[in-house]
Amino acid sequence: MTLTIIPVILCGGGGTRLWPRSRADKPKPFLPLVGNSTLFEAAIERASTQYGFAPPLVVTGARHVEHVEAQLGGIDATIVVEPAARNTAAAIALAALRLDPDAIMLVCPSDHHIADGGAFRAAARNAAALAAEGYLVSFGIEAKTPETGFGYLEKGEALAHGGSRVVRFIEKPDRAKAEALVAAATFAWNGGIFAFHVGTFLHELAAHRPAILAAARAADAAGQQQGRQFHPGAAEFDGFTPESVDYAVMENTARAAMVPVDMGWSDIGSWDALHLALERDADGNSVQGRAELVDCRNVMVTSDGPRVSVIGLEDVVIVVDGNEILVTSHAGTQRVGKLDGAVNQ
Repeated sequence: MTLTIIPVILCGGGGTRLWPRSRADKPKPFLPLVGNSTLFEAAIERASTQYGFAPPLVVTGARHVEHVEAQLGGIDATIVVEPAARNTAAAIALAALRLDPDAIMLVCPSDHHIADGGAFRAAARNAAALAAEGYLVSFGIEAKTPETGFGYLEKGEALAHGGSRVVRFIEKPDRAKAEALVAAATFAWNGGIFAFHVGTFLHELAAHRPAILAAARAADAAGQQQGRQFHPGAAEFDGFTPESVDYAVMENTARAAMVPVDMGWSDIGSWDALHLALERDADGNSVQGRAELVDCRNVMVTSDGPRVSVIGLEDVVIVVDGNEILVTSHAGTQRVGKLDGAVNQ
């Protein structure tokens, strides 16, 4: 039996760690950071109808709906416009309530880079098959390096379709623990991509976070359809604590499973992460725009206009965007979101 898989594309967040290129009014999903397509356009394309997926459902906020509409163009899609940002559990609940209870939803962030679309689609089909059997399925990204910025999944009992149960979820570890997890070879990164049977997800959300589901149901009932956009009721949606789907459901359910995948994945969570996703020369340098590098190692330069000349530097990131210039070490890229310019963008 061929399963119909509905991509649910989540467009939220401000992308402050990619300031000054990513701004609150146009955050990283809508920017062409890797290649000519934006991250959002790439997310739509790799799970498009040409590969057998159903038309997508996009969840975004009012601030970004104009970008979503422009970049979708004539693609057949449904857009749920969140009345407020309440993290991923609420966003996924709103999407689920717009779908047939027997549908399979493939939940994908819109701001990740995936180099191998074929591997992604193979994992999506395996995850959908497990979801149809009643599991809540995460993509387990092959953990090749001891990253401290990602959550981890521990593999358990083997299941059909190449999957396994999830024994436990581990939040962002320190360096020593991350090294031990990678060495154990039974852990994968939690990539934030999920496959759910809609009815099963709503059942588990009701069991573990009934307040989120109740608020989502009330907002859905009070919503209004405007063309292909659905606007849930704002007052009904407000008033509960934002929570990720990982904390709300995945870490509590007895149905957690994962499918392994190696697909050239990056969350593009910082300038350093983007540097690693880009093509680099023999000295580890990456350049976007006009730049000249002499005797440099592991330097990233991205400029939207002015020519940047760099001599004799190592492990540095230089970003020029309009009138804003950022210079940081690779280690410092994780703290970019704390700059006044990023916070008050």
